[in-house]
Amino acid sequence: MEGLNLIFSEFKELKNIDRPTLMSVLEDIFRGLLARMYGNAENFDIIVNIDKGDFEIWRNRTVVAEVTDPNIQISLEDAKKIDDSYELDEEVMEEVKLENFGRRGILALRQNLAGRITDIEKANLYNKYRERVGEIVVGEVYQVWKRELMVLDDDGNELLMPKAEQIPSDFFRKGDTIRAVVSKVEMRNNNPVIILSRTSGTFLERLFEQEVPEIFDGLIVIKKIVRTPGERAKVAVESYDDRIDPVGACVGVKGARIHGIVRELRNENIDIINWTSNQQLLVQRALSPAKISSIKVNEESKRIGVYLKPEEVSMAIGKGGLNIKLASQLLGYELDVYRETEEEEEDVLLDGFNDEIEQWIIDALKKIGCDTAKDVLAIPVPDLVQRADLEEETVNLVVNILKKEFEEEAEALAKEKPKKKAPKKTTPKMPADN
Repeated sequence: MEGLNLIFSEFKELKNIDRPTLMSVLEDIFRGLLARMYGNAENFDIIVNIDKGDFEIWRNRTVVAEVTDPNIQISLEDAKKIDDSYELDEEVMEEVKLENFGRRGILALRQNLAGRITDIEKANLYNKYRERVGEIVVGEVYQVWKRELMVLDDDGNELLMPKAEQIPSDFFRKGDTIRAVVSKVEMRNNNPVIILSRTSGTFLERLFEQEVPEIFDGLIVIKKIVRTPGERAKVAVESYDDRIDPVGACVGVKGARIHGIVRELRNENIDIINWTSNQQLLVQRALSPAKISSIKVNEESKRIGVYLKPEEVSMAIGKGGLNIKLASQLLGYELDVYRETEEEEEDVLLDGFNDEIEQWIIDALKKIGCDTAKDVLAIPVPDLVQRADLEEETVNLVVNILKKEFEEEAEALAKEKPKKKAPKKTTPKMPADN
């Protein structure tokens, strides 16, 4: 019995393995060992009792007058040694003791069991978390390293969170409780690796589902999320029920709902935007709180020109250009901010310069949304070279011609009442991508 206990002691607290699977594995291991010992294991009955931690093996043989296969046959003389009542052609059941396996057999049995059980646990863990990708899990920080954290779930499984998947202001110690979303699951060297994330948009989306019942029930839908983890996020929401204000529902009474999410994200600023199919209205909402004077959309180049009064520009751009960066990601368009001034000069169509600029060059500029002289002058030369696919020398020549036109016009009108100047484009200094 001591040998039995040694075999089963390692498997009393198995994880992720159901009872039928474990019994099947044990029987398979025993049958394989018996086949190596006796040449064939089909005539053996194996009874495994997991609860008691023991097993029984019975060998079935037929009583014959002349033995040709000792594995499945037994002579009448030997059968009567077991029980005097046996006759020819009867089945004899004889128990196989653990001692029959020998020391090497028992060691091989334990090693095979350990290997098979480990493989099953790995496969089950991989399949379990592969189905949970995109779900929030709660775990305990077990180990903190420079480049990653090890987190233990409720079953003691090891999960990893790389530094890149942590919010920059995150700080955890061993024993802390942590919430994160399952980002991906992969096999490395035949071992399942579960990666957690707190920086993905999915994590923010799941937090909203937990805090806002209307989102969980499907009455409010999150259309898109963009974020710079730990700093700012924009969440576009839409309600399928006209009676529900999606923004108000997400914020909650006195901000009760949104505050819980903000705390979890280390005071990340979250802008809730009411989604609309009206593109110009969506642009205005995306750049809130700045008030936009006018908008010019260029579908071919996927760019939107936004015109604002000088006092609104800084709000539209945001600290470090973060507001306009996230707005661009939300809209799927590059946003160009133009500063309006009280004075405005008259603009000139590019076609009016066809006597100085070749038509194919004008056509190339018009394809990227530059229909007027000021459209061209508002874009830096390197950008024009790249977007219009023109030589730098050609672009410089065009720019000089256009500038000369406005300089001559300014000189001619110097003694007249000055006209209003064109809006000036403001190029924000964009923060480096995380």
